[in-house]
Amino acid sequence: MSVRDEERRQRAGHGGAVVWITGLSGAGKTTLADALERTLFDLGCQVFVLDGDKVRSGLCADLGFSLPERAENIRRIGEVAHLFCQAGQIVIVSAISPMRADRARVRALVPAPQFIEVYCHCPLAVCEARDPKGLYRRARAGQLAEFTGISSPYEAPEAAEVIVDSAAASVDDGVGKVLARLRQHGMINASNTDGP
Repeated sequence: MSVRDEERRQRAGHGGAVVWITGLSGAGKTTLADALERTLFDLGCQVFVLDGDKVRSGLCADLGFSLPERAENIRRIGEVAHLFCQAGQIVIVSAISPMRADRARVRALVPAPQFIEVYCHCPLAVCEARDPKGLYRRARAGQLAEFTGISSPYEAPEAAEVIVDSAAASVDDGVGKVLARLRQHGMINASNTDGP
């Protein structure tokens, strides 16, 4: 007899979910994802981060940065995230995922309200000033082709479930917003809601 979703929920104390964090390079996606993972883990949740950069070095190492290859990158991450969700885990995806259509395809895999799109909103100028990896500097110098926000488009979400103004708000504020959404829709239970 196969394992039912409700059995997974009872054992973990929460249901599966995909928290998809999108935004420009340097917008704070990874920082938010790591802080959210730590908070949920400390609350007793089964949680894991799929970081776009790490996925590109393994699962998607054969892909470049053209729009079709970016679409395939997001498709693969989305399929893996969907599997985690079906297994009853909370998976946090931190990926630029620049095109709305690609994010919509992932959303279509995961039943509402288990898919939570989080828009890490940060003005391009602030992202460039942060430039933790020196990528904007290299893109402006013509050393990186098809760089999102400079020579390749970024389509901001039109109806994200959560918007985090990462230029002004603290990481804790962002974590709190996502936790509130998870609680609002019963994806984390009373047994794991002592926290922010």
